[in-house]
Amino acid sequence: MFGDIRVLPDLVANQIAAGEVIERPVAVVKELVENSLDAGATRIEVEFRNGGKSYIRVEDNGKGMAPDEALLCLERHATSKIREAADLDSIQSFGFRGEALPSIASVSRFTLQTRGQDREHGTEVRINGGKLLDKKDCGMPVGTKIEVAHLFNSVPARRKFLKTDATESAHIAYTTRLFAVAHPNIAFSLIENGRTLFRSPACNALPGRIAEIWGKGLADNLLPVDAVDPKTGLRLGGLTAKPGVGRATRRELVTLVNNRPVDNRTLGFAVLDAYHGRIQKGRYPPAFLFLQIDPAQVDVNVHPAKREVRFRDESRVRRFILESVEKAIAPALPLEPMQKLAPSDTPQGKERPPLPDLSTLPSSHPSLPRPLPKEVPASTDAVTSQRTTSTPPLPKKTSSATESSAAHKPISASAPIITGWKLLARFQMRYALFQTPEGLVMLQLQHAIQRVRYEQIEDDFSQGSAASQPLLLPIPIDMEPVAAEQLAKQTELLQANGFVVEPFGTNFFRIESIPAWLPDAEAENFIRDLIDQIRQRGDRQGEKTLHRETLKQLACKYVSRDALPQSDEAVEVLAAQLLNCRVPHTAPSGKPTLTEISWSDWSKRFQE
Repeated sequence: MFGDIRVLPDLVANQIAAGEVIERPVAVVKELVENSLDAGATRIEVEFRNGGKSYIRVEDNGKGMAPDEALLCLERHATSKIREAADLDSIQSFGFRGEALPSIASVSRFTLQTRGQDREHGTEVRINGGKLLDKKDCGMPVGTKIEVAHLFNSVPARRKFLKTDATESAHIAYTTRLFAVAHPNIAFSLIENGRTLFRSPACNALPGRIAEIWGKGLADNLLPVDAVDPKTGLRLGGLTAKPGVGRATRRELVTLVNNRPVDNRTLGFAVLDAYHGRIQKGRYPPAFLFLQIDPAQVDVNVHPAKREVRFRDESRVRRFILESVEKAIAPALPLEPMQKLAPSDTPQGKERPPLPDLSTLPSSHPSLPRPLPKEVPASTDAVTSQRTTSTPPLPKKTSSATESSAAHKPISASAPIITGWKLLARFQMRYALFQTPEGLVMLQLQHAIQRVRYEQIEDDFSQGSAASQPLLLPIPIDMEPVAAEQLAKQTELLQANGFVVEPFGTNFFRIESIPAWLPDAEAENFIRDLIDQIRQRGDRQGEKTLHRETLKQLACKYVSRDALPQSDEAVEVLAAQLLNCRVPHTAPSGKPTLTEISWSDWSKRFQE
């Protein structure tokens, strides 16, 4: 079936290695920037065109290389970072495998220019598809410049699987920003298609670098972290989010180990555990955390691209991260409410103040959902019907003419909202008990509002006619590059559903109008969450990206206790709206909105 066993040629071996190390253009940038950092550079400039597919340049002012090293570095497993196997137990550099440069050179037109500090001139080496074309002297300052053109020109199958130029550009910009945050003492420049995306000078203050790279809005919501464990030598520094500040994805939860951006479940879950109960469930706190640890206690050689690390003592690192973050956010936590007096603590001869009469509160509430454009049933038979189940029936449908006139008809304060339904009492501001011809119905107010609001939003989105509310003051929103690219694609879709989001600079937008159902304070979070979900699920479905899952989250997220009806009449209006819904018996989360005990069940319980 197969031929004889043979040793692969170096060119083929390099191209196979490139498949592991160089997955896309951003991997080239990552490997070259890491080499610049190891060379002691204090200035690094990254330039690319067409998403890095046609051209990438990384230039630094590091120590450079001698002429013979310029050729030797292009051989497989040639490196200055390690000498023997024991060195793998304590990696202190960013690159050490010696595979990056030969792998990149095997799948591109590769030009290397370098000059050492003790050399009068530099050395230039040109390679095309792994074949040496030329080596000559050149004039240049001390440092190294590498140009990579026509990436994957010798591997067209790999080139076909690259994403759009905008997507690849966004990944390069994101990775470069990570390095800039990880090394604030180094000046970074990023140039795309001749346009400077950012130019950040050396800065010793991390908050200033984050404000410059990620936006001032994010920097203002971060708290400093500085903790040391003298027993283990662990140290955690950086910035973490204030309690209550969250994002829909982990992209802004950045963890660095010895200044290396990495993905590690131990670090991520430790941070999430520190925010348990202090951030909304399902959201992630933005953070930039620097863990300093003995290199012998961490293995960075577990992933070909060095994206993951493994700790020798995972539990100790996790406990240290958890305690350090909890200590950092403790001063920003709200004060605990005063304990209520126990009955025995009540002063003798004094009575507790009476509870307010809820019936005297206003009959409307600004947060109560608007009535659906459907007629409230006008007869008892429209609400109750002969059935054997214990769930309330749906009201009968009416003609379109009657429905249209009833939609704008005000509800009388004296007339019952649903014929045959009588509000008996409300409990704990969350429940309402109704008497009906069929039995007793207990309504869960928060779940009911969630269902009503869900169907209102769903109707608006399906019809593409959501009422838009212009904002007096536009809301600025600063996105990181990948998210900004997705948001730019979705501006027309958002506009068709009540939003007006205008670009206002590089990766910067202004929210000028929002749908009527969305609170102003939640507009930015909604946009961020929506873009994150589109990125996770893809945007191939167009209109369907505003999907049911988003609506469910909105309906549940924006209903707080403050939005509950505050008067008997408002409760009756809510009940009428709920029974006019298509699925009145459950909230979008699947939780029940109401429960009923029929009169026959009461008779059985009393053995009548």
